[in-house]
Amino acid sequence: MPLNLDAYLGVDQDALKLYAQRTTVLANNIANADTPNFKAQDIDFRAVLAGTAGANASALPLATTNGAHVSGSSATATTGTAGGLKYRVPLAPSLDGNTVDVQMEQAAFADNTVRYQAALSFLSGKFKDLMTAITGQS
Repeated sequence: MPLNLDAYLGVDQDALKLYAQRTTVLANNIANADTPNFKAQDIDFRAVLAGTAGANASALPLATTNGAHVSGSSATATTGTAGGLKYRVPLAPSLDGNTVDVQMEQAAFADNTVRYQAALSFLSGKFKDLMTAITGQS
């Protein structure tokens, strides 16, 4: 019986990729904290991951019972900018137009790092379980 590795690993592999991309975006924000007119960006993690899961699952069509109903359509998670990036709304914009709040970015970076490590631990555990099953040891 063949094993579907993508199904076995589940959402953790997609989450790991998104956390890596978000790390790059947050580091870019921190690096441009003093750049005039730089707009801070972030990845809408839930929307992108839901879009990834939705692409793998079959979509159910919406039925309308009245002609006045709005027809259903599939929405993509990348509204705004490419790759699911969205501009962050500043709490206190600076005079030079820069929207980076370094403390918020550092907190988001630390949170993202913890989540990346957790996803990596989950994947590592799944691979250890596979190795145990292959070698027959407990």
